[in-house]
Amino acid sequence: MNEKRKALLDIVVAGGLTHFDEPVELASGELSRDFIDAKHALARGSDLRLACEVIADIAAEAGVSFDAVGGLTLGADQFAHGVAMVTGARWFVIRKQPKGRGTDKWVEGAALGPGVRVLLVDDVITTGGSIRLACERVRAEGAEVVLATTLVDRGDIAARYFDEAGVVYRPVFTYHDLAIVPVGG
Repeated sequence: MNEKRKALLDIVVAGGLTHFDEPVELASGELSRDFIDAKHALARGSDLRLACEVIADIAAEAGVSFDAVGGLTLGADQFAHGVAMVTGARWFVIRKQPKGRGTDKWVEGAALGPGVRVLLVDDVITTGGSIRLACERVRAEGAEVVLATTLVDRGDIAARYFDEAGVVYRPVFTYHDLAIVPVGG
């Protein structure tokens, strides 16, 4: 792990990882004594910039170039905007439900379509439900998902999904890095 990633890990652990005596319910419905609040951990602009630079580095290390970066709101928003700022790519977010008025779009920000290469991002993944939905929505728009990443992957389910889907998946950190018990099957 390079210096930049080590500094980011320290920020995530110090500012976003809480251990509870009793299990708490996660967005996935799974239970865990370890809770990761990535939004709180990266609330300072310089910390978010570091995280976005690391994500851009991961894409470069994987040999992947992308035109747009985003994912499902709210976990992807800060990374979509930040990675776009540090790389010059376009950003987008995917609504959980279409707006129901106006253009009634699922995707806000950059237009996605054939020929657009997408970096999918999320903050914390347990079972991968949000990022899988984002992948399906991006593909439904005709764009190609060339890489998926998350700040923290709490288990192994998302890696299996992306392997089966033929998408390169590189989490910034895993449960191993945070020394927490994995969640999910």
